[in-house]
Amino acid sequence: MSAQPTTTGVASPPREPGQTPSPGGLQAGLKNRHLSMIAIGGVIGAGLFVGSASGIAAAGPGILLSYALVGTMVVFVMRMLGEMAAAHPTSGSFSAYADRALGRWAGFSIGWLYWFFWVVVLAVEATAGAAILESWIPSVPQWAWALIVMVVLTATNLASVSSYGEFEFWFAGIKVVAIAAFIVIGGLAVFGVLPGSGHEATGLDHLTGHGGFLPNGAGAILTGVLMVVFSFMGSEIVTLAAGESEDPQRAVTKATNSVIWRIAVFYLGSILVVVSLLDWDDPAIKEHGSYVAALDAIGIPHAGQIMNVIVLTAVLSCLNSGLYTASRMAYSLGERGDAPKAFARTNRRGVPRAAILGSVVFGFVAVFFNYQWPDTVFLFLLNSSGAVALFVWLVICFTQLRMRAILLRESPEKLVVRMWLFPYLTWATIAMISFVLVYMLTDDAGREQVILSVLVAALVVAIALIRERVRANRGDAVVER
Repeated sequence: MSAQPTTTGVASPPREPGQTPSPGGLQAGLKNRHLSMIAIGGVIGAGLFVGSASGIAAAGPGILLSYALVGTMVVFVMRMLGEMAAAHPTSGSFSAYADRALGRWAGFSIGWLYWFFWVVVLAVEATAGAAILESWIPSVPQWAWALIVMVVLTATNLASVSSYGEFEFWFAGIKVVAIAAFIVIGGLAVFGVLPGSGHEATGLDHLTGHGGFLPNGAGAILTGVLMVVFSFMGSEIVTLAAGESEDPQRAVTKATNSVIWRIAVFYLGSILVVVSLLDWDDPAIKEHGSYVAALDAIGIPHAGQIMNVIVLTAVLSCLNSGLYTASRMAYSLGERGDAPKAFARTNRRGVPRAAILGSVVFGFVAVFFNYQWPDTVFLFLLNSSGAVALFVWLVICFTQLRMRAILLRESPEKLVVRMWLFPYLTWATIAMISFVLVYMLTDDAGREQVILSVLVAALVVAIALIRERVRANRGDAVVER
């Protein structure tokens, strides 16, 4: 898709059913290096650094199988999304494809649910980042740090899309370098060849020598799946950003083809190092976190502070991308007539200012709820958006089932990325995601997330169907005249 000229201050008109959206005012401000780093960094969330300890405690070394299962599921989902995004790059990504393949109700519903998910994430990440900053400079209260972080990143996104890309390039770059260095240094320590380290060479003995590879039984693998599945959310961001890149098709194709090694290296590689350096039930893992415990074990000084810097970078990266993603989804919804018209307006730099401000205002409100009513209102927001990631992946699967036929009929030459073993692997992925959702109902925390998320999704779908019915009635009234 070539860059479109900016339509300053003018919204694309609402689309009637079956009508193709008119070109928006977004500009191709993301360079290939930005897209490459967004793709790599998108799979490295703060959850990997701070959430892996719980997974290791639950499943032992078998957590590697949990990560492998979820990673395989994400690879399949990204392959399906890549097939559609390479053919038609757009800022609405899977929401726009669902709109076309499944109906306007589907595009409306999953678009708003995805927006809701990310604006809640803004509050979570702002609070997490503020907690780290307050520990360094306690004279500034935590709420003030959260406000500062949100304001700075909002200003970055308002400046231009290239500003977002540049910030994300460096945020993601730090995460990538940190994980790569951890794997190399930890790998050397595992085999006793790290210079200056007093760590005894253990090889892979820790994987089987302390209660076995599955010390808590095979069922713990599924428990681990529930704990790690949401740390993979964010892989799809590159398909939204591709619409503002110099060469969208190339960027999406490259990101889709590289997702396997990204997950294998950054997730499986780093977790393998942790469970190879330490016993899975080492108290230090739960007390300090898996990565800090591993660094301490091999004698890296100030490991805790080093990891705090890396986690803060991951948090800022997630905040930056979350605000960008929410605003671009809002822009796409506005362009399709499913959100206020103002959301589809861009300024002379191609920035959807109203969509950004609308998203960040809700984020600020959620931050306020987190400080004022953390165990009631904010907990409800958190749980009611908890399963949205799985809903998004399900919609991508069902959309791809329909979109393949549409693409083959209308523009087969655009199928430069194809889902493997279609449609069998698509249906297998649907079964995997459905199984995770059902299994969540057996878990106390997961059950509340699924039930509340389903209720919110049902409400949004109901609104979408009512909107369609109203529009249809209006159309019939016009015809009768």
